[in-house]
Amino acid sequence: MSHLLFALLSLFSFATLLEAQWKLRENVYVIESEWNDGTPPKRVELTCDTPDEVLPVYWEKDGEVKGTGMTVTVDVKEFPDAGNYTCLTANTHEIISYDFFLITKIDSNGQMIRSILKNFEEPNRTFLKCEAKNYSGIFMCSWMTENESPNVKFTIRSLKGAQGGITCSSPVAHADKSVTEYTVQCQKENYCPFAEEHQPIEMFLEVIDEVEYENYTSSFFIRDIIKPDPPQCQYVATNGTVTWTYPRTWSTPKSYFPLTFRVKVESQKKYKEEVYNVEEQSIQIPKAGPTDKISVQARDRYYNSSWSEWSPLCRYDLKNLLLKEQE
Repeated sequence: MSHLLFALLSLFSFATLLEAQWKLRENVYVIESEWNDGTPPKRVELTCDTPDEVLPVYWEKDGEVKGTGMTVTVDVKEFPDAGNYTCLTANTHEIISYDFFLITKIDSNGQMIRSILKNFEEPNRTFLKCEAKNYSGIFMCSWMTENESPNVKFTIRSLKGAQGGITCSSPVAHADKSVTEYTVQCQKENYCPFAEEHQPIEMFLEVIDEVEYENYTSSFFIRDIIKPDPPQCQYVATNGTVTWTYPRTWSTPKSYFPLTFRVKVESQKKYKEEVYNVEEQSIQIPKAGPTDKISVQARDRYYNSSWSEWSPLCRYDLKNLLLKEQE
């Protein structure tokens, strides 16, 4: 009975060690640490990667010896516990192997606590936002941090791996006063804009800040993330006509990818705003004055895509405006 009990305890201990960590890549592991004072640390077993089982070795982290022998067990809970554990020879102090541990914070329900990225208020307070200007299969993904840090590293890829047919550029940082936004341009290979989508694109973002690890996902069809560029518009003051052209980045032919529009007129004299829904590329607003602010936005006519940003204020036809003032 004592032998059976010992075997069961050994098996339980081994299972606990396995559950304490998961492999991110070669020699890099993530420890899921429950983020409260009452939870004990995770016990992690380190094994020196050498075929010479009698070679005297020791383990070191940040210049401090953590143990001797081929196998040692360490406790990992807080960020100072994470980092690089190196196995060295006792005589020559040569590095034999290493294990690098990252920590991801989890709550009592086992859910990852995400604090490195700042969420976008729209859509749906997401951390990873992807948008497409057209149906070419090219899309942009973006995320934000509170402050730019040279120690934060990002990796974005398709969850389906090479089978997903998604390639992305390196992240580009756009620093603002309060946040830094990172963007990447991605493309789905062999994408057909005229075919119906059956499988969603699943993007996976990994974030490492020193020894803290977090990940984020976004699943979507291209049709669901369409957000056209704003149209280019012009206002002819002589007859109150506003005209505009399709965004240059929009898909063609326009007959297959039509847009619908909204025209906004902000009256400077009456301090009111009017919005007109239009399917053509012009509208007549005879009551608009030369000081009124007019802009246009667009979205896919047949699919409930996002509206574009409002265009810059429509250019005035200054020549006709001067002729009108001289009459």
